[in-house]
Amino acid sequence: MKTRRWIASAMASVSFMVVSTGANAGEGAFAPWKDGQSMDKNYFPIAVWLQNPGNAARYQDIGINLYVGLWKGPTQAQIDTLRKYKMPVVCSQNEWAKKHLDEPLIVAWMHGDEPDNAQRFKGYWKEDKGRIKQAWPEIYEKLNLDAKPYKGYGPPVPPRWIVNDYGQIKATDPRRPVLMNLGQGVAWKDYIGRGERRGRLEDYPEYIQGCDVVSFDIYPACHRNPAVKQNLWFVPQGVDRLRKWAGPNKPVWTCIECTQIQHPTTKATPHQIKCEVWMAIIHGAKGLIYFCHTWKPRFIEAGLLADAQTARAVKEINAQVTQLAPVINSPSLREAARVATAPDADRVDMVVKRKGDALYVLSVNMKGQPTRGRFTLVNAGNAKAEVLGEKRTISVTNGVFEDDFEGWGVHLYRIGPLGID
Repeated sequence: MKTRRWIASAMASVSFMVVSTGANAGEGAFAPWKDGQSMDKNYFPIAVWLQNPGNAARYQDIGINLYVGLWKGPTQAQIDTLRKYKMPVVCSQNEWAKKHLDEPLIVAWMHGDEPDNAQRFKGYWKEDKGRIKQAWPEIYEKLNLDAKPYKGYGPPVPPRWIVNDYGQIKATDPRRPVLMNLGQGVAWKDYIGRGERRGRLEDYPEYIQGCDVVSFDIYPACHRNPAVKQNLWFVPQGVDRLRKWAGPNKPVWTCIECTQIQHPTTKATPHQIKCEVWMAIIHGAKGLIYFCHTWKPRFIEAGLLADAQTARAVKEINAQVTQLAPVINSPSLREAARVATAPDADRVDMVVKRKGDALYVLSVNMKGQPTRGRFTLVNAGNAKAEVLGEKRTISVTNGVFEDDFEGWGVHLYRIGPLGID
């Protein structure tokens, strides 16, 4: 998520998918914290990363309700600007912040960004082999650094250092949660940007001990590596891994691309952005962070706002997420439905929720090719399924309905009442 770099899962042969992939806990984004973000079940965090507070009103207009990160901040001027728009913020616990622990706009602390990525030897490590020996004795020994100079980019921050720093943040302010964002190695095991810890997924459970809310970033729509580019399923794969490593009581967020970042020609389309958002939510993400910067064809910090078409699409996506926040935040019904696709190589994932007398089936095509899904609702009869945002309905007969999905397509259904037990 750094601003300084971007180099770089048939009716003829029925395949039953995992039912209700989303998180079961119905708590808010920062549960069980009392001082911090609202516990309102109508709230779903939709943030932007490292954006100018002066653009807060414009971001609010497209459905953003949280800032994450402040450049060289927080400062008094930044907080004063955010206060004008009542925009809450997750920020670093710097010296200014330590003197203003009663500031209500600060809802959580940011614990750095992408510590799991390789860190510059000339920067973070200060060209000090002794620090590497202290942090990663196995790397030091493997590279024979007693006898040789270090010639790599630099290893990641060791997880235990992150955990130690987390303890210091919590000692200063035990009330607020701590958010940490990890890099694309969460979802893409072979990411070279982890340096000497490339492929070492075993690092992540310990990293996650150093935060209360964990996020990660990978941007497949505009990725340039053939292993990742256009494979949007890397986003939910990362969410799944973080949820497994974090356990049931630690919220998982994810970053969402919305510009071309550093790709010379390709940017995330509105269709792809919507797919990534709902893939993440269906797989259990409890918050979203849009990465709005772009470097191509020129650098624009608020790249999302500079692209009117994409900004309109993101506004529509955010409005639907916000409208459905009480549904998203409700417990998942893990055995309430199943979905089959044809052919068996296709895949539709879903999560099932209940709100009032209605059943909600949130579903997404996990592949870029069209498919047809057959949904079976357990212990259900006849009804109508309203396809939210699409101005159409589908008949449910004996608990079964079918629908077509375009590649990476999203369908959100409201069905009720059905008397689901």
